[in-house]
Amino acid sequence: MKNKIILTLGSILTATTLLAQTPDKTKLDQYMDILEANNKYMGSVAIAKDGKIIYSRSTGFADVENNKKNTAATKFRIGSISKMFTATMVFKAIEEKKLKLTDKLDTYYPNIPEASTITIAQMLSHRSGIHNFTNDPSYYAWSNIPQTEAQMIENITRGGSDFEPDTKADYSNANYVLLSYILEKTYKKPYKELLNEKIIKPLKLTNTYMGGKINPAANEANSYGYMGKWEKDMETDMSVPMGAGAVVSNPTDLSQFIEALFSGKLVSQASLEQMKTLRDEYGMGMFRFPFEEKKSYGHSGGIDGFTSFLAYFPNEKVTLAMTSNGANMNTNDLSINLLSWAFGKPFEIPEFKTYNYTTAELDQLIGIYTNTQMPVNFVISTNGKILSAQASGQQSFPLESAEKNIFTFSPAGITITFYPETKRFIIEQGGGSYTFTKKED
Repeated sequence: MKNKIILTLGSILTATTLLAQTPDKTKLDQYMDILEANNKYMGSVAIAKDGKIIYSRSTGFADVENNKKNTAATKFRIGSISKMFTATMVFKAIEEKKLKLTDKLDTYYPNIPEASTITIAQMLSHRSGIHNFTNDPSYYAWSNIPQTEAQMIENITRGGSDFEPDTKADYSNANYVLLSYILEKTYKKPYKELLNEKIIKPLKLTNTYMGGKINPAANEANSYGYMGKWEKDMETDMSVPMGAGAVVSNPTDLSQFIEALFSGKLVSQASLEQMKTLRDEYGMGMFRFPFEEKKSYGHSGGIDGFTSFLAYFPNEKVTLAMTSNGANMNTNDLSINLLSWAFGKPFEIPEFKTYNYTTAELDQLIGIYTNTQMPVNFVISTNGKILSAQASGQQSFPLESAEKNIFTFSPAGITITFYPETKRFIIEQGGGSYTFTKKED
């Protein structure tokens, strides 16, 4: 949901043959221990084979302030994995002849730009052109305030249209907020009740529901960002994301949900095939994640400090579910290692090193850095011995360093190399490289 600098999961994964028997868990436990000891990952993970959990592990704290640890019973906001639940309910409504993929948005919300041509199918597959409201800088000013349906429709309408419907695909949370409201109008029931009726009760899920205000006493995790220590993140009001990102769950329930979806317990095989079919790399409520020659289907999620990932390999009947309330690493690396273990491939346990800077060394780096070809400034600052960077319109993020003048922000795959003698740095991300120069005082 949230438009942070942190990238969502979806990188290509690599592994091969699944072992006939469950691999030894010792090395994987050692890997998870290292992540926990170095404040890299707080959350829970689970791997299932043939519907049975073969590995599960929880690390870190659900409630840092009260030293309450994450456990298998801890529940997390799952962000955009919620869209899989919403898409499933839309297809159930289609099978019940209450909706059609060709139904037009103007039947429900005629004032939204291009509503007369936008279909339910286009919203499911992010081909509507409806602007993604979470991309707007103003989003953070109201995302933690309860919103009525009318207010959310106004927010979405104000964003307008980014492209002509069905000419391409571009991710927009607005699509699934609207689908949530359409489901409510179709069944004349709140989304929360529909989720219970259509998915939770039939599958007997015990840790899944539409979220409200976070309640640690009910085994719900707070979310955190790492700035030298875990700091509590903001809390989006769940009236904002609705079926685009308001579901709470845990890895056990998520595994059960996606296995039921692929085994025909929720929708027909024909509906599932429509959900899986990709156009411009988007399915209807799911994506495809390759793992060398193998194919999995699922979704990733991110809201506030929470991240999540759910993938199912139908041929191998293997599921990976990850829910986190604090990540100080690229969680795709974690998914690679978890799946490498599951598929009997070697993986490396990282060694985390830190360069100890003097105050004078860090002071040389702080300042405002600009690039004449880009309308973005970076503010480099310190908080004690922690160096942080903040791009224009973005949240500040901490930088870690294993060697002098080279810093990383691993959740987003960012490397910043400073050249204090020439008062500049080079930032690298996703194959791109950009030089910024320090402004004179």
